[in-house]
This record gives sequence, C-alpha cells and structure tokens, in this order.
Amino acid sequence: MAPLLGLGLGLMLALSLPGARALDCESLGPAPRLTFTRAARDRWLAPRVRAPGPLDHLYGTVRRFLSTVQLNPFPAELVRDLLNEPASVKVDEVVRYEAGYVVCAVIAGLYLLAVPTAGLCFCCCRGHQRCGGPGKTEYKEMACERGTLMTFLLLTTLVLLIGVVCAFVTNQRVHEHMGPSVEAVPETLLSLRGLVSDVPQELQAVAQQFSVPQNRVLKDLDGVAMSIGSAIHTQLRSAVYETLASLLGLGQALQVSVDHLRALNATLLELREGQQHLDQAVSAHRERLRDLLQEPGCRGCRETLSQAHGLELGADFSQVPHVDDVLHRLEGVPEANFSSMVQEENSTFNALPLLAPLQLADVVKELKKAVAQQPGGLKTLAKAFPNWEAASRWSQALEKVENSSRPYLKEVQRYEKYRWIVGYILCSVVLLVVVCNLVGLNLGIWGLSAQRDRSHLEAKGRAGARILMIGASLSFLFAAPLILLVFSTFLVGGNVQTLVCRSWKSGELYEFVDTPGNLPSSMNLSRLLGLKKNISILLAYQQCRKGAPLWRVLQLNDSYDLETYLDLSQYSAKLEQELQNFKVDMESLDLLSPAGLRDLKTLQSSGLSDIHYPGFLIQIEKPVVNTSVEKLAHDLEGLSHSQGNSVLGKQLQEEAQGLRTLYQEKVLPQQSLVAKLNISVMALAFSAPNLQRETSGALDRVTQLKGELPDWASRVLRNESKCFLTREMGYFSQYVAWVREEVTQHIATCQPLSGALDNGRVILCDMMADPWNAFWFCLAWCTFFLVPSIIFAIKTSKYFHPIWKRLSSSSSEETQLFHIPRVTSLKL
Repeated sequence: MAPLLGLGLGLMLALSLPGARALDCESLGPAPRLTFTRAARDRWLAPRVRAPGPLDHLYGTVRRFLSTVQLNPFPAELVRDLLNEPASVKVDEVVRYEAGYVVCAVIAGLYLLAVPTAGLCFCCCRGHQRCGGPGKTEYKEMACERGTLMTFLLLTTLVLLIGVVCAFVTNQRVHEHMGPSVEAVPETLLSLRGLVSDVPQELQAVAQQFSVPQNRVLKDLDGVAMSIGSAIHTQLRSAVYETLASLLGLGQALQVSVDHLRALNATLLELREGQQHLDQAVSAHRERLRDLLQEPGCRGCRETLSQAHGLELGADFSQVPHVDDVLHRLEGVPEANFSSMVQEENSTFNALPLLAPLQLADVVKELKKAVAQQPGGLKTLAKAFPNWEAASRWSQALEKVENSSRPYLKEVQRYEKYRWIVGYILCSVVLLVVVCNLVGLNLGIWGLSAQRDRSHLEAKGRAGARILMIGASLSFLFAAPLILLVFSTFLVGGNVQTLVCRSWKSGELYEFVDTPGNLPSSMNLSRLLGLKKNISILLAYQQCRKGAPLWRVLQLNDSYDLETYLDLSQYSAKLEQELQNFKVDMESLDLLSPAGLRDLKTLQSSGLSDIHYPGFLIQIEKPVVNTSVEKLAHDLEGLSHSQGNSVLGKQLQEEAQGLRTLYQEKVLPQQSLVAKLNISVMALAFSAPNLQRETSGALDRVTQLKGELPDWASRVLRNESKCFLTREMGYFSQYVAWVREEVTQHIATCQPLSGALDNGRVILCDMMADPWNAFWFCLAWCTFFLVPSIIFAIKTSKYFHPIWKRLSSSSSEETQLFHIPRVTSLKL
C-alpha cells in the first residue's frame, strides 16, 4: 500500500501545481491604447466638388456646343512650339486650329456690323418720315396678321426672358465662385511647398514620439517585479497552503498523540502500583470471610461463601505491552512549535510579492537602461530621408510663385468685378427690352379691345406703339456692347473648355506633359526636383490618388525604405535577453523547519503504531475485582441480621463495612484510572496508524514540493516575462503602426499633388468655366433673339397706328385708311 499511496499523493500534488497546466497572461491584462500627437502639418487639401443643381443641363448643352465649334483634337505640336519657341508659331496654324472660333468671330462681326447699321438706317428713315410702309386698308386678314405678329413677338419675348434670367443667374454664379477659387490658389501652393521641404522636420518629430511607448514601458517596469511576484504567489498558493495546512494538522496530531502516550504511561504506572495494594486488601478480606462463612452456626451463608471465594483481582495490568521504549524515543517531542512554524512560513510565502521587487531590482534597472535607448533605425529616420538640394529650390520656387501670384489674383478679382457689373448692366438692358415688349403688347391689346371710348383707344394705342419702339431702339443701341461682351467671354471660356478642360479630363494633357521635349527644361518636374529618373505626371497622379508614399512616387525606393528604419527586432531581442535574467529565489521558503523535520522523523521511527493496543483493551475490559464488592457488602449486612449468634453477626457486619471502605478507597480509584487509560488507549489505537501514514506522506510532499518550487517558480517567471514582453512590445507595435500611417498618409504623402490637380480641374472647369460659358451662351441667346424681337416689335406697332390715327383725326375716313403716319420722335 505504501508505494501506491506515495504514487497517488505525488499525482495529486502534480495536478494541483501550476507547472502541470498551460499558463496565460491574464494577470498582466491587455496593453492599453497609446495616444500620439499629430506630427504632420495640415497639408491635406479638402476635395472640392460642385454640387449638382438645375444648371447642369445648361452646362452640358454649352459643352456640346463648344465641342461642335472646336472639332480639332488637342494641338500637341502647336502647344509645344508655343512653350518652347513662341516666335516659330505660325499664324495660319493657329487660325487653322481655331477655325470654329474664326467662324463664330465672323458671325459676331457681321452681327456687329449689320445690327447697328440697320438701327442707324432706321433712325434716319424715321427722321425723314419715310419708314412705316404703304397705307393699309381694312380687310378680313388684317386681324389674323396682327394676331400672328403679336404671338411671335410674345414668344420671342418669352425666349428673351428665359435667356436673360439664365444670364443673370450664371453671371452671379461666376462672381460667387471667383472669390473662393482665387483664395484656393495660395492655399494649394502652400500645401505643395510643404510636400517636400517639411518632411525631414516632421520625421524628426515622429521619431521623438518614440518616448511615448518608452515612458509607458518604463512605468510598467516599476510594477513588473511585484506583478511577477503576485503571479507566482497566485499560481503556487493552493499547493503551498495545502502543504502548510497538512503540516499544521500533523503537528497538532503529534502533540495530542504524545500527550496521550504520556498519559497512558503515567496511568499504567498508577494502576500497577494501586493493583498491588488492592491485591493485598482483597486477599485479606477473602480469607476472613471464608473463615466466618464456614462456621457451623452460620445461617444461609453457603451462597455468600461462593461470592467470597470469587473476591479476587480481575485485570492484571502487569501483562499489558510496555510503552517505555516508544516514550523514550518520543522524549522531547514535539521540539518545534508547528503553529508558529506554519504561521512564519505562511508569512514568508505571502511576502513573495513584496520580496520579488527587492530580488529583481538590479535586473529591472538594467532593463530600464535598455528601454531608454532609442533604436538605431529611428535615429536615422529623418536624417536618411533624401534631403536633396532641389527641395529648397522647390520650396523657393513655389513661394516665389505664391508671392508673385497675389497681385495678379487681386487684379483678376478686380476685373471680374468689372465684368460682373458690365454683364449685369447689359442683362438689365435685355430685361428692359423684354419689359417694353410685354408692356407695349398689353397696352396695344388693351387699346384694340376698347369699343366705347374712342379717345381712350387712341391713348392706349399710342402708348403701346411708343413703348414697343423704345424696346426696339434699346435693342439697336446696345447690340454692339452685347455682341462684344459675348464674343470676348466666348473666346476665353470656349478655349479654356476645349483646349484645357477637355484634354485634362481625357488625360491628353498628362500625356502631353509626360512626353519628353514638350515642356521647356525650366518646367521639367524631374529636373526641378533633382531626380535621377524622369517621373510620369500621370503615373504620379494615379499613385498619389491611391495613397502611395512620396518616395515611391519620386522613385526613391533605392535610397529610402521606411520598413528598414521601423525594424525593432534588435531592440526587442535585447529586451528579451534582459528579461531572461529575471530570477526569484524560493530558498527562503522552508515549509518545514529543522526542528519540525526532526519531530516528524522521530514520530515516523518511534513505533507508535506498533504498540499492541488490543492487549490494553483486553485488560481494560476486565473488572478490577471479579466479585462486586458493593453487592457482597450488601449481602453480608443482610446476612448479619439473620444470625442467631450475635458475635458472628457482628463480625459479618464489620466485614461488610470493611468491604465498603475497600471499595471507596481502593476499587473506585482503580476504576477511574482504568477509564482514563481506556481513553488514551482508544485515542492512540485510532490515530496511531493514520498518523504514521500522514507523517510519511507529509514528509514526502514537503520534500517534493521544496525541490520543485524553484522550477515551478521559474516556469511561472518565464511565462510572466514572455507575457510582459508581449504586452510591452505591443506598445512599440502601436508606435510602428502609427508611424507607418503618419508618414505614408500625412507626412511623406503626395496627396497634395493629386488633390491640387483634382481641385484645380474642378475649380477651373466645373466652378469657373462652366458658369462662365453658360453666361455668354445665355447672353448670346438673348443677343441674337433681339433681331426677331426688333422686327416683330416694329411690325406689330404698325397695326396699332391705323386704328389710333383714324380715331384721333377729323378728316375723312377714306384718307385715314391710306395714310400711316410716323411715330413721334422719342427721346431715348
């Protein structure tokens, strides 16, 4: 049984200790999220997008019209010659490319020549009273003709009204977009200035923020020793507490067993000594009773005589096993105070979280020195970035462009204000023509519908005709400014749309820039940046839109690789090497003092369980005296009263009294000692075998646990060290991830380049060119519809004059029918 018991005890001990199960990192917890300060300047350009609106259809119509006007593709050769050798550009080539605009210019010139000339002729004709045509006579179709002319005039006026409203809106839209668009130019240039020049300084700021994870790790190192001590204490305490509890119980059982053994020996000595005196007294009483009860005159003494023959000792404690040897071996046991010993060992074990920092202080100090050092890659993160001389030239050139552009931008805003005022005035003139047409039509129709009051009819007709003629005169007068404004804005806006915006959107402009030789050397971006390789603007633009870092776009991968400088493997290897020096000494935890060990070994070899306790129980079960002394005394007293011989009766009574005295003085003390002996024997007989096994098991367990504690503590220590390293490297991983994102997406990003190109196209084409072109388109619409408006207004006014003249004159009706007087002179 002993080997099986030892095997089972060892198995339970192994299963109860942390070395037998997988360890985790719950004691340290996850690494909290670190907060880093933004190092990059705010160079990101907010994307500009024109919000969709009701004018989008108009913009699309204008772009289709311009595509019809300019059918030629992008003039790469012409632009190349213009940029490189302006003097070599031939006029006929420009005219050939601008053929559509030349046709429009011819049409505008004919309009500029024809309309004012017709107006001048009309004024001269009216001055000589020869305009107005032959007189008309009343006929059936006159009302139909008059209605048709008024209808066409009304429709033309409505078309003019729609056009002038659109012109007002687009003119205001151009004016509203001009301010933000001009302000976006310095903002874009400022963003492009920092695209290259600010990168080294910002990389240095990023590298300096390595102190954030450093400080966090240094702070964690202040508590790592106590954390490791607490982890060791937590994972070993069940086994240690269980062992200490078993030692405490064993010590208490040892004390009780030794006390019982000593009590057993002392009681046994008293019993043996009392048994000698009792034996003598019992023998004397037995002999005397035997003589008295055998006398011839004793009545009824035969039965009592048989009791007197049994008056002798029952238990013989001289025959019980000896315990002197066992008691001698256990002399001085327990030497140790198991309660104080367990309390002391428990205090030592519970002080482990406080003792660990003292033991690990030197290692933690070395770890702090290793953590305080900055990795070599981060030291050169900013210095290694290509700081070529062209970076300063790039920044200076952009700064020069920004400073020189500010006066021009102010002039652009000033001229735009003038353009807006002129456009507003001319749109107001067109609107006034529309108002004249509508008011003249209303008055004329009102005059024609009057039937009763002839004088009232004459006034309304005259007023309507005059207002129509005022509208026609305004049209003749402002036709030239209108067509000049239309053509000048058309020539600028149309070429911007067809030459720049269309090729920009299709990518032809990028292809032209990327083609070697198209741009002069002063405008070559690769040469301006001092790059060894020529870069493609289109490819760079596409890469920038996808978020590629600056060094990849500029093809600097050979000289700069961010991942090389963010490699912290050597740094982490050094920390891991320092963490391997963590050691916690468990030698101070004895579990069992030398005195306690001697006590348990003495108990183990004392032979306490080898005592033949059944031998004690055999004698204990026997009575002290075989015959009941009390019953015999009672029977003798009754027998004394029935005797005829008074002397014999008196002797029997004296013997009864003597037996009672014997019982009180001799028998009862012996019975008490037997009862006391019985308690000690029963306790030892029950506990001695278990105590021997528990002692052997406790010694084995203490020996095994004390031998395994350093290894178990080392395993826990290694696991906690790995968990600590994993968590602390998590801080550095957060830093590396932040640096990678900060550098590639905010610092060394070429987003300002793609953002500037996108915003430039949106500003120039969507926000400026579209409403600009829509304005001249609507104004041209109104300008050309003024011609039918003039014609219909003059012809319609003629149908008011016959009626008006006939009602106001006193001459014959026949004369009035064939005479169409001229309109009175108008002061415009």
